[in-house]
Amino acid sequence: MKESNASKIYKAVGAEAVLTEASDLRKYLTGFSTSFGYVLSDKDGNVFYTDSRYLEGAKNALTGTDIAVRQYEAPLENIIKNYKQIAIPLDKTFYPVYEKLKNAGHEIVDSLPAFVSAMAVKGASEKENIKKACEIADKSFVGLLPLIKEGMSENEVAAHLEFLMRTNGASGTSFDTIVAFGENSSVPHHETGDRKLKFGDIVLIDFGCKYNGYCSDCTRTFLFGDDGKHEEFKEVYGRVLTAHMLVKQKATDGMTGLQVDALARDFLKEYGLDKLFTHSLGHGIGINIHEFPFISPKGQDKLKNGMVFSDEPGVYLEGKFGIRIEDTVMLEDGKIISLTDSDKKLLIL
Repeated sequence: MKESNASKIYKAVGAEAVLTEASDLRKYLTGFSTSFGYVLSDKDGNVFYTDSRYLEGAKNALTGTDIAVRQYEAPLENIIKNYKQIAIPLDKTFYPVYEKLKNAGHEIVDSLPAFVSAMAVKGASEKENIKKACEIADKSFVGLLPLIKEGMSENEVAAHLEFLMRTNGASGTSFDTIVAFGENSSVPHHETGDRKLKFGDIVLIDFGCKYNGYCSDCTRTFLFGDDGKHEEFKEVYGRVLTAHMLVKQKATDGMTGLQVDALARDFLKEYGLDKLFTHSLGHGIGINIHEFPFISPKGQDKLKNGMVFSDEPGVYLEGKFGIRIEDTVMLEDGKIISLTDSDKKLLIL
């Protein structure tokens, strides 16, 4: 019987018992998605407690694993009353639950550091799920391009892309799809709206999808026709693309997040563009769209083989245009491998 992530986390935490409620962490432990449940691990094994909505599905999904499935019977105290020491992920635990455990006399240990460390380095099946999510994202973006027409709204383009990702095998989106036309592209996290597409518009699309619960993340910026008014945009686009590629060429395991961020940021500084690069270079990607590690000017942690993260330098000129070029990448054998890889040369539809 293959050891589950639940058993690995229990061993890493070292507490008498580990109780996990947060939905993303439950997914990591069990590989099964639910809106409710608890995973309890102790020296005797792992139990996933859930309600009748998920009981049959959980039993089917976890057959052959080292995780038993049982009906949850409220209150929570019933399943933890025999333990003195309980580990919970403090930053992901609601205060009333923490209070209830403390008032019941339990010694509280923080399990979150063990989760962060374990989830940062992806196992073989996790890598395959992320690769598949990236393949779906790439295929869907390529399929979207011929569908984009003048007069379409940002919302319409987003809907077409999300439909394609579902059609191509995704279970859903990694986050709310961002489609920004023209001046809207200068807002890094623009809220997709009703702005209509016009000839000569800059188009920025930030998108991703999930496969077996794992995320992809990708951004492409291009022109919808060339009206001859975008010389500055084209020049800056080339700088951002070079910064993006420098990360892929030079980042290695053992570098800190700060050092990898600087590969792109220092290059943009040569052209006075670093002040317009207003966010970090990247973030870890897995079950959650934002995970450890964080590739930023404050990132002190060292990158390791098996980590998956984004490479997304961007430059934003308020009220004029924004450019972001993003791939999901992975460190493997000390080098960057791009998992999303549709063409990043400046596209003019």
